[in-house]
Amino acid sequence: MSRELSLAEIFQLGYYWETKILLTGVRLDLFSALDGKRRTAQDIAGRLGAHEPTLTLLLNALVAMRLLSKEGEAYSNSAAADTHLVKHSPQYIGHLLLLHDAEWENWGKLEQTIRTGQRAVDRHVFETDPELGTNVLAVLHRIGQQSGPDFARRLSLTGPVRMLDLGGGAGTNAIAFCQVYPELTATVFDLPATLRLTEKTIKEAGLDSRIALHPGNFNTDNLGGPYDVVLMSDILHYQTYETNAALVKKVLAHLAPGGRLIIKDRFLDEAGTGPAWTTAFAVHILVNTQQGGCYKTGDAIQWMTAAGFASATELEKTAVVQGLKGTR
Repeated sequence: MSRELSLAEIFQLGYYWETKILLTGVRLDLFSALDGKRRTAQDIAGRLGAHEPTLTLLLNALVAMRLLSKEGEAYSNSAAADTHLVKHSPQYIGHLLLLHDAEWENWGKLEQTIRTGQRAVDRHVFETDPELGTNVLAVLHRIGQQSGPDFARRLSLTGPVRMLDLGGGAGTNAIAFCQVYPELTATVFDLPATLRLTEKTIKEAGLDSRIALHPGNFNTDNLGGPYDVVLMSDILHYQTYETNAALVKKVLAHLAPGGRLIIKDRFLDEAGTGPAWTTAFAVHILVNTQQGGCYKTGDAIQWMTAAGFASATELEKTAVVQGLKGTR
């Protein structure tokens, strides 16, 4: 039985102050201004074009948050800030934080959305700011490189597999699968603008001879094939239930006999109250997309069953669902 929250913990849940302080520091590119250096507030303000007295309040708060340190009148980055928040660092994650800041106004409309049921956005920020979208995909690609190979191994593929990575983004999964399975060839299907980044990451991985690019809209265009495996990774929460059902049915026609559809997503449990992070993500999707939603693994199984898959099972709890096409 879980314990009750304390009053202090309830207050902490309600504070968004530190979040906005961090996001503002990233927007100012404050951490890059301190890259490996110790500087005074006056020096930093001059470099950023900021007002020194008010910037000092922000700097002191970032010290308390352990992102900066202060000795005398000079500030410097923490080791974590130097690693993740300096723009030229190979492990920079600022673009992902800038995405959160771009969604700030949408979160401010949450009460209105809950009261009316009407969403406050008509387009995702990736559509209104394609450059930010590309930069975020690059960050997610770098993060996904760590988990992708393990995911590929857990599926235990064998032989000369033809794989379609549907809505494959930067090609992170296609690259991981090719690295784990030497006989596998892959096709990444995504929008033309996205595939410009995909082409770059695939060439950097030295896999352009094994991974093809297929530009288009997966809801309306031909998917090619037939394929032995089709992977849908983190794409369905941007779409409606009905659109997803139609896409799953469409995929069945592009699978070879005995082929597998793998859906990897952030699924809710059957009660809708967990996993905890996913319940918050469901609200995020509500306020930041025109029609997306978080679904349950039971929904994915229903899409597969209705489409005509021979079997549909949950491979990993609230994370991975597999559908098998019949052999005839």
